[in-house]
Amino acid sequence: MVEIFFSYAHEDELLMNEVRRQMIVYEREGHLLKWYDRMIPPGEQWKDTIDIRLKNAKIILLFLSPHFIESRYCYEIEGKQALEKNANGEAIVIPVILRPCAWTASPYGKLQALPTDGKPISTWHDIDLASLGVAESIFKIVKELKINDFKNKKSF
Repeated sequence: MVEIFFSYAHEDELLMNEVRRQMIVYEREGHLLKWYDRMIPPGEQWKDTIDIRLKNAKIILLFLSPHFIESRYCYEIEGKQALEKNANGEAIVIPVILRPCAWTASPYGKLQALPTDGKPISTWHDIDLASLGVAESIFKIVKELKINDFKNKKSF
């Protein structure tokens, strides 16, 4: 199962949830495991839990918006760790553009973003359609990772 880490600013939770919901069918079918900070149980050390989940993730979604860019934790901590994992080949990092923002001027601007052409989800006439397109694109990557993992295991 491919673990996916969601990095987002809480102000963007409603839009992030639109994408998350579109991925539920893939999770129910056992292809992936989504994780985001609202899943931390009460009493657990939130920073330690986030660090572990970020470390284990094979796909990291950065839900970009002005709020994400403003958030020191999202931008400088989670985002920086994600880019390091991406550079080391440990994870695939995908910017998901939620709202118009200067993301192309950020370190994340070098990465191919979703939705198509980096058009922010909030600007789409049909947010469901945009969110579904993002989910389907991510699932294609999940399938590729699973195929590559199978091939690597088979070669031993």
